[in-house]
Amino acid sequence: MRFFPWGFWLLCVASAPARGDSGSKARSCAEVRQLYGAKGFSLSGVPQAEISGEHLRICPQGYTCCTSEMEENFANKSRSEFEAMTKEAGRSVQMTLTAQHRSFDSYFQDLLNKSEKALYDAFPSMYGELYTQNMKVFKDLYSELRRYYRGSNINLEEALNEFWTRLLERLFKLMNPQYHITDEYLDCMVKHAEQHKPFGEVPRDLKVKATRAFIAARSYAQGFLVGSDVVKKVSQVSLSHECTRAIMKLMYCPHCRGMSSVKPCNNYCLNVVKGCLANQADLNTEWKYLMDSLIVVADRIDGPYNVDTVIGTIHMRIAEAISNLQENKDSITAKVFQGCGNPKISTKGSSSEDKRRRGKVALEAKSSAQALEMLVLDAKGNLTALKTYWITLPGSLCSKKVMASSAADDKCWNGMTKGSYLPEVMGDGLANQINNPEVEVDITKPDMTIRQQIMQLKIMTNRLGNANIGNDVDFQDASDDMSGSGSGDSCPDDVCGKRLSKSPSTRQPETHAIPKQSGHGITGASSRSLPSAFLLLLSVAFIAAQHLWR
Repeated sequence: MRFFPWGFWLLCVASAPARGDSGSKARSCAEVRQLYGAKGFSLSGVPQAEISGEHLRICPQGYTCCTSEMEENFANKSRSEFEAMTKEAGRSVQMTLTAQHRSFDSYFQDLLNKSEKALYDAFPSMYGELYTQNMKVFKDLYSELRRYYRGSNINLEEALNEFWTRLLERLFKLMNPQYHITDEYLDCMVKHAEQHKPFGEVPRDLKVKATRAFIAARSYAQGFLVGSDVVKKVSQVSLSHECTRAIMKLMYCPHCRGMSSVKPCNNYCLNVVKGCLANQADLNTEWKYLMDSLIVVADRIDGPYNVDTVIGTIHMRIAEAISNLQENKDSITAKVFQGCGNPKISTKGSSSEDKRRRGKVALEAKSSAQALEMLVLDAKGNLTALKTYWITLPGSLCSKKVMASSAADDKCWNGMTKGSYLPEVMGDGLANQINNPEVEVDITKPDMTIRQQIMQLKIMTNRLGNANIGNDVDFQDASDDMSGSGSGDSCPDDVCGKRLSKSPSTRQPETHAIPKQSGHGITGASSRSLPSAFLLLLSVAFIAAQHLWR
C-alpha cells in the first residue's frame, strides 16, 4: 500500500520539467509574415505563431515560422538576390573598364582625325596637283590605319610600305610628265629608288615609331574590352544547388527562427560566399596580370612610344617626305634613268604640271599631351583599384550587401542560432574550399566557363606583353586558342584524387556555439535531457523499492 504514493510522486517530479517546456508560449511570426509579403509572396498558409520545424530541409529544425513552401520560396529568392548582387558588382567593374576604353578610344580617334583633316586642309595649297591627283592614296592610308587600330588582321608595316610605294609611283609620274612611264618601268624605278631613299629617312623612322604606337594603342584599347567581357560572362555563371542552400541558410534562416534583427556573423558569411565564388576567385592571378600589363602599356603610350606626337604628326611627316622628294627630284630621276634606262618621250606632251613652288603653309600639330597624361593617370588609378577585385568580392558582398555583423560580434547568426562563429575563414580559390564547413564544394570539377575566361585573360596579357616590346599581335578570335582550357590545372594532384562530398559520414564537424535555451521550443538540449531524467527516475524507484522490501 505504501509503494503507490512513492511511485506516483517520483513520476510527477521527473516529468515536471517536460510539461513546463511544452507549456511555454510560442512567439509571434509577425516579422516573418511582413518580410514574406514584402518579397511578393502570398500570406496564405503563413503561420501566425511558431510551429514545430521537423519539416525543414535547410534551416535548423527547431521551432520556426516557416513552412516547407516558405523555405523553398526563400531559397529561390536568396538565389536570385545573390546572383543579382554579384552581377551588380560586376556591372560596376564593367562600367569602369568600358569608360576607360571609351575615353582612350575617343582620344586616339580624335588624334588620327585631326591629323587627316590637317593634311586635307594644307596639302592642296602646298602641293597642288601632287596632292589633288593622289588624294585617294592619302585617304587609303588613314583608312588602313583605322582598320588596324580597330582590330583588323592587317600587317601595319606592309600597309605603310605600300603607301610609300604608291605615293612614289604617282609623284614620279607627275614630276616627269614628258615621259611615257609604264607599269614595268615603275617596278624598276621602285627597286632602284629604295636604295636612294627618295623620301629621306621619313618612311623608315615613321614605320618604326608608328608601328610601335599603333600596336600599343590597339592592344591597350582591346585589353579594356576583354576585361569587361570576362567580368560579364563570369557574372552570368549560375549558383550550384549546394550554394543555394548555403545562401538561404545565411540570409533567410534567421528570419524563420524568429531572429530577423540578428545579422549574420561576418566570418560565417565569408565562408559561405567564398565557397560559392570559389571558381571566380581562381581568376585572380590572371586578372592581376592583365591589370598590371595594361598599366605597363599605358606608361609606354604616354612615354617612349609617345602616341600623341607620333599619331598627331603623321601628316607633317608625309609633308616632310614629299619635300625631300621635291628637293632631290633631279638626282633621284637621274639615278633611276641610269638604273632603268631612259623612258620613252610621251606623245601627249607635257601636261599642265604646276611647275612653280607653292608657298609653304605652316603645318601645326596641336599637342594633346596633357590630355593623354590625364587619361593614363586616371586609367592607372582605376586599374590598380581593380587588381584584387575577385578575391575582395566576398568581403565586399558580406559587408555591403548581406550586411554581416562585425568580426568580433558574439551575438550574430552563425547558421544555427544567435551566438559566435568559431570555424576559421577559408582561403581564396577552389582548392582552398576542401574543408569549407558551410558549402559543399567539389574541387575536382572547376567551372568550364570560368576556365575559358582565365584562358582569355592569358591570351590578352600575352598580347599586351608583345605590345610592350613593340611586337605586332594577331587579334583573331581567341576561341581558336582555347584547346585544352578548363583542364583543372589549379587543382593539386594530392587533392584532386579525392571526391570531397560532405556526406554525413565524412563532413567536418561544425563548431557553433550552443544556444541558450529561453524556455520555448523543442531543442537538441531539451531532448538530450529526457534520457537523464528517465535514468534518475529508475534509480530513485529502485532505491524506494529496496526500502519497501525491507
